[in-house]
Amino acid sequence: MAGKENIGRKLRDARKNSGLTQESAAERLGVSRQTVSNWENSRSFPDIGSVVKMSDLYSVSLDKLLKGDEAMMRHLEMSTNVVKSRQRFSRMILVLVYLLIWTVTIVSFWWTSGSDAMGYGLLAFYIVLPLATLVISVFIGKDESWSGSRWLMMLFFGVMYMLGPFATFSMANNLAFDHRNLPQLADMLPGILCSAVGIGIGALIRRAGGKR
Repeated sequence: MAGKENIGRKLRDARKNSGLTQESAAERLGVSRQTVSNWENSRSFPDIGSVVKMSDLYSVSLDKLLKGDEAMMRHLEMSTNVVKSRQRFSRMILVLVYLLIWTVTIVSFWWTSGSDAMGYGLLAFYIVLPLATLVISVFIGKDESWSGSRWLMMLFFGVMYMLGPFATFSMANNLAFDHRNLPQLADMLPGILCSAVGIGIGALIRRAGGKR
């Protein structure tokens, strides 16, 4: 319990030294007064985001707040690991959703073989896949956890766009006329562009939310 008492006492002393009441600190931190009281009385730990906010609000360094408090450091490490796991899971879900839509689109082509190919092409490659790419890319742009891997996702969408026509019309042509058509690199461009637009929109939404 020494760790909890340490961080609680430090938070209480830092707040008082800054001349803030629990009510005013809670309002500035965007939490309830009871939450601040729980932190200061060692009934619960703040998350890393709240610790950073209190460091700025109370004009106390993070090192001073956290140094020597092993229990708090373990809590932050566990919290960070949980957050990272959730972020990885959400990223995986987005990719799987897109792959499912892409797979259904391809399977539908072969399932409806003999139907209006032009109509299918317009629906699949000008509506379904662009819309799916745009929407999922917006989520990627909004989520900071993607960070430097966003450009890889643009390449991923480009590759999937390239494979779409190849796995449908080109493959059907290969089978029907014994051709050896290969995927066309130019077919990557629509996927890359759709993804770039979606990621850009998501980034704007994220920045607008951060300014509030």
